Amino acid sequence: MDIQKQQSGSPDHNQVIARAQIAIIGGGVVGCAVARKLALEGTSIVLIEKGSDILSGASKGNSAILHTGFDAPVGSLEWECVQNGYREYLECYKDFNLPLLKTGALIAAWTEEQEAKFADILKKGQDNQVHDLQLLSQKEVLEREPQLGKNIRSAIAVPREYVIDPWSTPLAYLQQALENGGKALFNAEIIGGDFDGSTWRLTTPRGEVQANYVINCAGLYGDILNQKVLGASDFTIKPRKGQFVIFDKAASKLLDSVILPVPTARTKGIVLFPTIFGNVAVGPTAEDQDGRDDASVDKDQLQALQQQAIEKIPALANIPVTATFAGIRPATEKSEYRVSYEQDQNWITLGGIRSTGLTSSLGLAQHVHHLLSQQGVTFVPKVKTKIPTVPNLAECSPRDYEKQGYGEIVCHCEMVTDREINAALAGPLPAGSIAGLKRRTRVTMGRCQGFYCSARLAELTKGKFADSIDTGNADG
Repeated sequence: MDIQKQQSGSPDHNQVIARAQIAIIGGGVVGCAVARKLALEGTSIVLIEKGSDILSGASKGNSAILHTGFDAPVGSLEWECVQNGYREYLECYKDFNLPLLKTGALIAAWTEEQEAKFADILKKGQDNQVHDLQLLSQKEVLEREPQLGKNIRSAIAVPREYVIDPWSTPLAYLQQALENGGKALFNAEIIGGDFDGSTWRLTTPRGEVQANYVINCAGLYGDILNQKVLGASDFTIKPRKGQFVIFDKAASKLLDSVILPVPTARTKGIVLFPTIFGNVAVGPTAEDQDGRDDASVDKDQLQALQQQAIEKIPALANIPVTATFAGIRPATEKSEYRVSYEQDQNWITLGGIRSTGLTSSLGLAQHVHHLLSQQGVTFVPKVKTKIPTVPNLAECSPRDYEKQGYGEIVCHCEMVTDREINAALAGPLPAGSIAGLKRRTRVTMGRCQGFYCSARLAELTKGKFADSIDTGNADG
């Protein structure tokens, strides 16, 4: 296992700090999944992340739904990767101690116009080999979800859509890659690169990384990376902000299913869903913007989201909002995934991965392995692999505070123990920032948003990070 953070002193950009057969650029969920797959296939890998921790970009803000792919473009790479990723997640999640909340989903029609699209949705589901979609009458919908507004007309049930943990999942993937021989570099933005026909020399502020193949998983900056290193990009990222409103845990008794909208050509629409952490959330919006890092929230948009949720579940009017946050999706000028392989440069780009990326990441990793195998890359899969487990943060399974010897409860809103915090700071893939620690433990992410626990958290993390305690709600 090899994890490197920023070193002190002035770095030598020409110093070789890592060598591997394959370099993966970007520590989002796709990069972590690709790292895991290729490490398990027996090749040497190094994951390079410009941030101080994984999930510094688009992957940290998503709706955490494991999709069946019922509405993916028929026969597309996205459909294939969603199907394969869905299947592999269900095969491996228990080994990692990852949670799975069996919610199912309802595609809800509130108007006659929406209801008229059901025939096409059902046909597309059949074409996508999702054969268990079921049309429900208003009565049947309300029997399942009695708190929904009585103006609902009908719905399509999607039984195998689930809710998962969006942050522990990529953590488990990269941790397994590291425990099976992989490397990871943080605070290492790619600032240039050169290819001599056999070896890439990637320049970072910390030094040079050498690799025979490069996988671009840079998300919101995937097109810029290609332009910077390859000299051109065949796609352009058009950032799309999605804002979310999180209702207090008291809302959990009001909703069991994921409530999906009838999708449009531009967006899957606003979803109302239970979270793995015991809340109810509504979002995301779909706001095109120029800024790739602007994850600010807007009061009017948030109020509109809250009102839409209340219209669908009237009892939410009595539930306070715990948090708000925004994620930025790496949309492009086309709706499909932008995946390409520059064979003469040993460079694979996984671009434009949005909406379904959490589900498809394992499938995309399989696709990368297939592309490399076709080009003659030799893999010797590991016979005995190490399988790490991650702490459970889900309300549907036992938490650390329910076990003996947890020490003290630092965050009472989310019942986070100091044992969890200390483990996240010292584990095999330690948190590299306060935001990373929040995603590993949910500390400061509850009702008070860190008002009561930040002082104690500052004591526990003193000297660990360059950033300061953030009591805001940027990560939900």
